[in-house]
Amino acid sequence: MSEQILGVIGGSGLYEMEGLRNKEIVQISTPFGEPSGPYVRGTLHDTPMVFLPRHGQGHTLMPSEINYRANIHGFRQLGVRTLLSISAVGSLSQGIKPGDMVIPTQFIDRTRGRSSTFFGEGAVAHVQFGDPVCPRLVEALARVLAGLGVPTHRGKTYVAMEGPAFSTRAESELYRSWKADVIGMTSLPEAKLAREAEICYATLALSTDYDCWHLTEDAVSVKAVLKVIAQNVSVARQTINGLAKAFPLPGEECKCQTALDGALLTHPEQVPESTRKKLSLLTGRFF
Repeated sequence: MSEQILGVIGGSGLYEMEGLRNKEIVQISTPFGEPSGPYVRGTLHDTPMVFLPRHGQGHTLMPSEINYRANIHGFRQLGVRTLLSISAVGSLSQGIKPGDMVIPTQFIDRTRGRSSTFFGEGAVAHVQFGDPVCPRLVEALARVLAGLGVPTHRGKTYVAMEGPAFSTRAESELYRSWKADVIGMTSLPEAKLAREAEICYATLALSTDYDCWHLTEDAVSVKAVLKVIAQNVSVARQTINGLAKAFPLPGEECKCQTALDGALLTHPEQVPESTRKKLSLLTGRFF
């Protein structure tokens, strides 16, 4: 098995990785455009790691402005096949308090107009997405959080909204009626693209507020969110450290890493040469 590299996407408040040794800044171009910024490559507890803040340094990109395809493709170019996403979320459940950690295992996509596939332009593929996160990575993440003793909620549903405005109360109540647990703006299309790139993916969602449904709490505000984010980021860093210590993950190679097997519908001879070239990193073994 090839060397296992841990990729980490930093969310709101997590713009750099502390403790990386042999740190190297890597600027990458992709067939799908430019990523959110340069990647940082190094080692953490002897585990090779690649880090990227999804919103760019200084948080300059709105959720709808992020080039998700370039970000995920760049991780794959750097050899990452296991990717942890850090995401700030609002809670839609009384039992998930601000400051709690959440491991979503299902998503509801309410985003609009984001590029959520690498395919098209003469190549059609349909990957399985019934279970959108990697069970092996989820298990490892849960073990680390249990060791830290922080309140953690596993197996929850994440609603991905477009943003940048927060929800209306009617929307918030609608998502609660769907039995959704948290709401955020970035884990989709990340998870879809990671599956197409045959990368094991999971989200560590950091609960920052009660969205706007909780009438006995103040409505969500950036100031209140930032205060909780500062506390959550410390836990996120500890979690990443623990995950790095757990590498390589035990068990056989995950099915996430062969997700394109049987997914391609277009006959290779019918795929235009320009598209073959664009997809070569992901589909070279088929084309």
